[in-house]
Amino acid sequence: MLGFWIALQFLSSLPVRLSGMPTPAQMGRSVLFYPLVGLLFGVLLWGLHALLEGSPVLLHAAVLLSAWVVLSGGLHLDGLADSADAWLGGFGDRERTLEIMKDPRSGPIAVVTLVLVLLLKFCAVLVLVEREQGVLLILAPVLGRASLLGLFLCTPYVRAGGIGQALADHLPRRSGAWVLFASCVLCVCIAGLQGLYVLVVAGVAFFWFRRVMIRRLGGTTGDTAGALLELLELAVLLCLTL
Repeated sequence: MLGFWIALQFLSSLPVRLSGMPTPAQMGRSVLFYPLVGLLFGVLLWGLHALLEGSPVLLHAAVLLSAWVVLSGGLHLDGLADSADAWLGGFGDRERTLEIMKDPRSGPIAVVTLVLVLLLKFCAVLVLVEREQGVLLILAPVLGRASLLGLFLCTPYVRAGGIGQALADHLPRRSGAWVLFASCVLCVCIAGLQGLYVLVVAGVAFFWFRRVMIRRLGGTTGDTAGALLELLELAVLLCLTL
């Protein structure tokens, strides 16, 4: 289970402490547990939804979304902000885009992007709360983190060295494919036919975002991976509410 604890430490703000620095091979295997971390997030959100039953729906949805952001430590929102700045400021140039992603500062386009994404997520969560479909909250974090597994399985990592390169180089390919399949089956078990519809939308969103990355950068970075997760979660939530 070391891979799970590595994944949980990397993807969440939960108080997980490892005894030492993981090896690149251990980091690569930890990607197999990303959907399981998403499942844990989803179950925690579902449990919180049950505890908040009877509270004002606006407050209910706001607390759920806040807990969601806190659980992930804002890690992927940071990637989304950096990617948004880089895509606008890069003017289609690969090297300039990569350079802007390294800048820790956030420009106006990053702030606007974060506000819009969080606003849309809040509205979607609100709809699920009003419909008493809290169990469907599980799907978005599972598929969002499964998308990272899928991305590292089929997309080059463009920055040499670092954690992202270790994840991409040491990820077990065949096991990764089976984990993706199991994640899809889980979503269908939770949501039935609606789960199939969600999987189609998530698949289309995934390959479209991947194509955009390939055309601009020739692959992915940690920031664009975070942006993919956030945008795919949003696509799943919107799909569940429409």
